[in-house]
Amino acid sequence: MTSIVNENPVFVGIIGGSGLYHLDNLTFVKTVNPETPWGFPSSPITIASLPSGTQVAFLARHGTGHTIQPSAVPSRANIAALKSLGVRAILAFSAVGSLREEIAPGTFVLPAQIIDRTKGVRPVSFFEGTGIVAHASFGDPFSMRLVNWLEPRVRKAIEAEGRGVQLFTGKTIVAMEGPQFSTRAESLMYRQWGGDLINMSALPEAKLAREAELSYALIATATDYDAWRPHTGTVTAAEVMKTLHANASTSRLIAATILDELHAAVSQAAAAGGEVPEILSEEVGSMKFSIMSRPDKQDPADRKKLAYVLPEYFSGEEA
Repeated sequence: MTSIVNENPVFVGIIGGSGLYHLDNLTFVKTVNPETPWGFPSSPITIASLPSGTQVAFLARHGTGHTIQPSAVPSRANIAALKSLGVRAILAFSAVGSLREEIAPGTFVLPAQIIDRTKGVRPVSFFEGTGIVAHASFGDPFSMRLVNWLEPRVRKAIEAEGRGVQLFTGKTIVAMEGPQFSTRAESLMYRQWGGDLINMSALPEAKLAREAELSYALIATATDYDAWRPHTGTVTAAEVMKTLHANASTSRLIAATILDELHAAVSQAAAAGGEVPEILSEEVGSMKFSIMSRPDKQDPADRKKLAYVLPEYFSGEEA
């Protein structure tokens, strides 16, 4: 696999969620739309330049104009396409419902854990449909070194905006199917399970990023209280839209504030003779011992397909 963007390295990818369809303070460079072995990404990927000259890649999760249902997002193509550009770290944004009183609409969260309530209709692995078996480690579904690096910088950006927005860390997000919102009974059950947030996008994105050995962090933006609160109405799209605009504005400010520093942090390898930078060290090499199938039993066509996202293990000849 070779990077499509050769003039300047693109080490950081941004996945925009509901309400976040573009970033400010960026100069358009080009759009690319790589066809991966899993199809095309949700939208053409915008390569844009920060004032410093740093280039980043931006992808709209739900497509241009928000045309893709949560369960139909081509997540494998999205993650594979970003890696094909040379991306090493993904900063994903997503609107979420709150399952806790203290996480009011407008609050930002860097979650640490996920409860999977998707229903098996979404492809969750690059290895599906191949004869090669791999078991990726997923005990900590987000890249915690990246999350810990982000926390003080996101907090500083939020405080500088001066809107009184809060930032929480260490929370658990429930990934549900949709497109309908939760029932009250489900919402109450998720609270009993220890869920703090709920959305429809955290999975399979985080799983696929782990398989592709990409660092992945989610910046969740609360838009509503889901359906668990007694004596209040259940969540509606109209209610969500009231908060989306303000959240998206803060998200763009966060991105504009931290992207240069994040790019510099993840590009240290190029300047250090190949040494893996600290915030990427959890993921790089993590799949080496996850592949269970013997090389001599791996179909060459499957190896070629998987080499798109894991060239380190599948680009060479079979052992």
